[in-house]
Amino acid sequence: MKMLPEIIKNLFRKKATRNYPAVKRVPFPNVRGELVNDISQCIFCKICETKCPANCIEIDKDKRTWTYDPMECVYCGICSESCPKKCLSHKPEYRPPMTKRQVITLRGKPLPPKPAPEEKKSDTDTSS
Repeated sequence: MKMLPEIIKNLFRKKATRNYPAVKRVPFPNVRGELVNDISQCIFCKICETKCPANCIEIDKDKRTWTYDPMECVYCGICSESCPKKCLSHKPEYRPPMTKRQVITLRGKPLPPKPAPEEKKSDTDTSS
C-alpha cells in the first residue's frame, strides 16, 4: 500500500516516452543522418572512397558509378567534408529501418567521346 500514492501520481503524469513512429523527435541541429549524393556534381575523384573509415563507398571511374552501403556507414561525415565538389551531404533524418540490405548505386552522365587525334603534317610533305 505504500506504492499507491506513487501509482496514482504516475497515472496523471505526462508519458515518459514517445509513441514512435507516430510521434517522431525533432532532429538535433547539425545531426548527420542519411548520406545523399548530388550525382550531377560528382567528378568521381575517389576522395570520399579513400577517406571513408568504414569502406562503405565504392567508385568506378570508367563506368561512372558511385555505390554506397548504408548498413556499413558510421555517419562520421568525413566523406562529405573531404568532397572537393561538395556534392555529398547528410540529411537531418536517418534512413528508416529495413529488413533487407539495400546498396545504393548512382550513375553519372557518361563522358563525352574524346576527339580523334589529328594527323600532323610534316614540313617536308610538299604534295599539292
